[in-house]
Amino acid sequence: MAGIPPIDPYPMPSEGDLPVNTADWTVDPDRAVLLIHDMQRYFLRPFPEGESPVGDLVRNATLLREQCAALGIPVAYTAQPGGMSEQERGLLKDFWGPGMKVSPEDRRVVDPIEPGPSDWVFTKWRYSAFFKSELLERMRFQGRDQLVVCGVYAHVGVMATVVEAFTNDIRSFLVADAVADFSEAQHRFALDYVAQRAGVVKTTKSVLAELTAPGGAR
Repeated sequence: MAGIPPIDPYPMPSEGDLPVNTADWTVDPDRAVLLIHDMQRYFLRPFPEGESPVGDLVRNATLLREQCAALGIPVAYTAQPGGMSEQERGLLKDFWGPGMKVSPEDRRVVDPIEPGPSDWVFTKWRYSAFFKSELLERMRFQGRDQLVVCGVYAHVGVMATVVEAFTNDIRSFLVADAVADFSEAQHRFALDYVAQRAGVVKTTKSVLAELTAPGGAR
């Protein structure tokens, strides 16, 4: 049956759980954009409330957003519009059913990380955040070529976005403990693939340290 499955609790990865990165990249506050990917109520509802990984996900995404905002780093959001027509939904309906409704109960980004007035908000139409959006153009215009990614779901839209970023010579940093997935195994799959083939995997703590390193990152 198409749709989002129920999600059982599982532990967030720690520094010692991370895969070995192929690339040796460092987050640079002068080059980075933070992407908060699909953190809408509809997508977080299947997680058991108050248990890992969703509590850690929201806390760590909030830390990243607050630090990036304080440093003047652009913060971007993707959010599905809800109420898609058959044509707009396309093949998504074969895998995920009709999707979310237009109501705020589905569409709103969860507290406390709702977009601010200066944040970039893009409508999400398919897995990749770049599809039919101005994310790439906005990054190019701002002279930004790094994308720090948090949100859900790690092996679906998050990973697809990282792969398309790679295709466009954008360096992606997948924040291992600021993404979540249907299961620990699928979360791990996304981390392994990105670290080996398309980006760099780091913890929230590591990303925050690089953003605030004396003299900036390299």
